[in-house]
Amino acid sequence: MNNCISWVGSDQTFIDEPSVVQYKHINLGRLGGNSKTGQNKNEDGCLIWWSPEQSWEFIILLDAHNSDDSAKLIIHYLMEARSDFLTILELPVQQSFQLVEEIILHIFRSKKFQADCKNIKGESSCLIVLRKEKYIWWFSVGDCLLYYFHPDLIQLGQYQLNQRQFFEWIGQINTFDQEVPCYSTGVRELRKGENHFFLCTDGLIECPQAPFTHPERIFNLFSESTQQDTEIIFSMLETLQSNEVKDSTTIISWKVLNSKNASMPSN
Repeated sequence: MNNCISWVGSDQTFIDEPSVVQYKHINLGRLGGNSKTGQNKNEDGCLIWWSPEQSWEFIILLDAHNSDDSAKLIIHYLMEARSDFLTILELPVQQSFQLVEEIILHIFRSKKFQADCKNIKGESSCLIVLRKEKYIWWFSVGDCLLYYFHPDLIQLGQYQLNQRQFFEWIGQINTFDQEVPCYSTGVRELRKGENHFFLCTDGLIECPQAPFTHPERIFNLFSESTQQDTEIIFSMLETLQSNEVKDSTTIISWKVLNSKNASMPSN
């Protein structure tokens, strides 16, 4: 599958090296943190798939700690199920979201996956996002962030889709090993016009001086700048580096034009 990007921090750390790469319409920004503050590893990871005609994107963002073993394990299992996912993603949208969620839960609840989790070091936050046609679905464990920028929502003060959760992981400490697993999911209709999706690990918002703690600041950078999105993301990573952030940061950002009407109130 050519339309596939897979990476974990031990492949390339990007410590002291801000990087932004564009894959078709999807931008991937990475910074492994700052060696001046003692950073010596990057434990983030991601898996990015998209359809050739850009009718869908399937994104996995991971923020591991204690090692990137858990990020590697999650990516391995999802890649093993790739053919099943691709078959599902060709189905009508009303079936795709339900079946994608079912297969993800089947993987994470399987005895084999849970046994493998007990034999690795560390655990990971995991954010999975599927955009298909005029809808976006997400599955969230832990504290990775999913922002959604559109003027209709911004004027009402809405910037974010998922809720950041603490003490929730997949891996050595595993929410799916509990009697009742803890995770969140959701589906939203896209607004008409340009829709901007921005995923990040928490290094972005935990930077000293807090330049990007408020999502309005991130939205304004894109809406007020004449630069390309890749240049804006690179500048954000440079700001993190200059502020000597220790934690790694991974950003995945893309825009989708929806030509269909969206729901509006009746009066």
